[in-house]
Amino acid sequence: MFTGIIEDIGEIVSVEKRSGDVRLRVRSNKLLLADIAPGDSIATNGVCLTAVELPGDGYIADVSVETLNLTTVGEWKSGSKVNLEKALTPQSRLGGHIVSGHVDGIGEVVSRQVDARSERFVIRAPEALAKYIAHKGSITVDGTSLTVNVVDGAEFELNIVPHTLQETVIGNYQPSTRVNLEVDLIARYLERLLMGDKAAHSSAGTSISESFLAENGYLK
Repeated sequence: MFTGIIEDIGEIVSVEKRSGDVRLRVRSNKLLLADIAPGDSIATNGVCLTAVELPGDGYIADVSVETLNLTTVGEWKSGSKVNLEKALTPQSRLGGHIVSGHVDGIGEVVSRQVDARSERFVIRAPEALAKYIAHKGSITVDGTSLTVNVVDGAEFELNIVPHTLQETVIGNYQPSTRVNLEVDLIARYLERLLMGDKAAHSSAGTSISESFLAENGYLK
């Protein structure tokens, strides 16, 4: 688990293709690795990766086909900048929100504009994720815990303060930049819980509609 509070901006050193999947080498600048051992998790642009080797200046991780298909990892190349965060410990401050590092989909930056010392970004999420994104709710973008200011259909707006622009890869975003999105864990589990006993039947699917809520007593 993670908090979404970025600790470092790392750099992809190499991307090695291996029998259909990929091995990455990531260099960190100020991430403290003394307490990291092979097998530990590091969120890399919001993707939970397992460190398999620790060469001293960063870590090496294997990326499965599933992760390549569902995240932006397949677009990374040598020199790509990535947000880094070590896994949460019982002593950590939960400054953001609870983040799993399991990416739900890929969004796209629609616009960026200056707003006093901050900047406002509009991001378009996949339509299937729109129902999980709420006004003043939390969302993780490339591993960064952020608060949603405005929601309009599948698009949502973020206000990014100078510190976050400087300390994360968000400062590099431009229109058309593709980003990893993870919606709030509570929203995902709440939908499943609302299905009740029907969740056990594949034909029920996972879609919550107004008619479903009415049929099951959630609406009057």
